[in-house]
Amino acid sequence: MANSKEDQRREQILEAALDVVVEKGYEKSRMDDIVRVAGLSKGAIYWYYKSKKEVYLSLVNHWVFKYSATLNHIVEEDLPASDQLRALFRFFVKQYQHNVRVFKALVEFWSLAARDEDFRIKMQKVYTEFLNLIENILAKGVELGEFDPLDTKIAALSIVVNIEGIFWFAIFDVPGVSAPEYIDTISNFILTGLVKNTNGGNNNE
Repeated sequence: MANSKEDQRREQILEAALDVVVEKGYEKSRMDDIVRVAGLSKGAIYWYYKSKKEVYLSLVNHWVFKYSATLNHIVEEDLPASDQLRALFRFFVKQYQHNVRVFKALVEFWSLAARDEDFRIKMQKVYTEFLNLIENILAKGVELGEFDPLDTKIAALSIVVNIEGIFWFAIFDVPGVSAPEYIDTISNFILTGLVKNTNGGNNNE
């Protein structure tokens, strides 16, 4: 591919930026730190990115693109809605186990979103798209009679908040509980509340 070398170089820079922002945070990190970790010349870095902020905004895009392919595949699969939700939960656990740095970086970007308009807009877009994806799964479950009727927007927000509980494990030690155990328990709670009781009773009884 004509752009393969350029793409590899960008990924090299963004991987370095991920290491730097996790280690130092956004405010204390410098372009020189990214240059050092990437092992490239300063000129090479600035050829692709004109500022630290541009690098980190691109880093958000980079990981959203990586995650979106799998998330969209989950939604497009011909599976019951409950299985799609379980697959989403499992996906984030696997990502946490594979590369916890991404979760630590996202915590930093959340903080930035409260202070920087460009990051606020970027993170708002990311979360809106994720909410819509989960809403679509829930709407499918309701439409096909798998889930009880519900407010899909509120339910989707609740699921996102529970998935974000993984970030707690990325920052703090939680004695006696692991991220997979947390997600397994939470997903079971959520699905128990969503799935229609075919015995004619009420799930809340």
